[in-house]
Amino acid sequence: MTGTSTGTGTAAWPSRARRAFVPCALAGLGGAAIAAVAGSKPVVEVGGDADAAATVRATLGAGDALSMPLVTSLALVVLAAWGVLLVARGRVRRLVATLAASAALGAGVAVVTGWLAARRTVDEAFASVSASGGSHPTPWLFVAAVGAVLSLAASAAAVRATPAWPEMGRRYDAPTGGSVSTARLPADDPTNLDLWKALDDGHDPTA
Repeated sequence: MTGTSTGTGTAAWPSRARRAFVPCALAGLGGAAIAAVAGSKPVVEVGGDADAAATVRATLGAGDALSMPLVTSLALVVLAAWGVLLVARGRVRRLVATLAASAALGAGVAVVTGWLAARRTVDEAFASVSASGGSHPTPWLFVAAVGAVLSLAASAAAVRATPAWPEMGRRYDAPTGGSVSTARLPADDPTNLDLWKALDDGHDPTA
């Protein structure tokens, strides 16, 4: 019974993986896009005495010092990897999925380190003006964290599931010199329909 159950589960895995293709792709792309946007926003808000807080904000500029550019950069890598993953095949596809998962993991780590660095920046700014105050996280910090985790989960799932995912047909590949065959068209005055059928079959009607 155990062997039969295991065999049935193994046989059902490709079907489950294929069904998860679209949700996984949407989660990977969506999570990376969210993290990329959130990483460019301030992740901590300056708090404390009004005058001191205003001075610190002026010292730090328009909030660029409190953003997480590394998160944005890594999230863009994940987005690019998913773009390639959707059109790649075979081992290349799994390799790109591994790259996406690694970049997403890096983005998650960068969220934590970026938040700590932003807090430290605010503390140092208060110390430089001899004032007391602090900071608290903005919603963008949590948005960045959710985006990084979502893209990581989707990319990690893709590493395992890519062999079972549907692939783009080879007819969309760029033609090579040795792979283009002569079109099998009627010898007498081919019609437009004949030309389109030949193109759809992968032949070159001009050969």
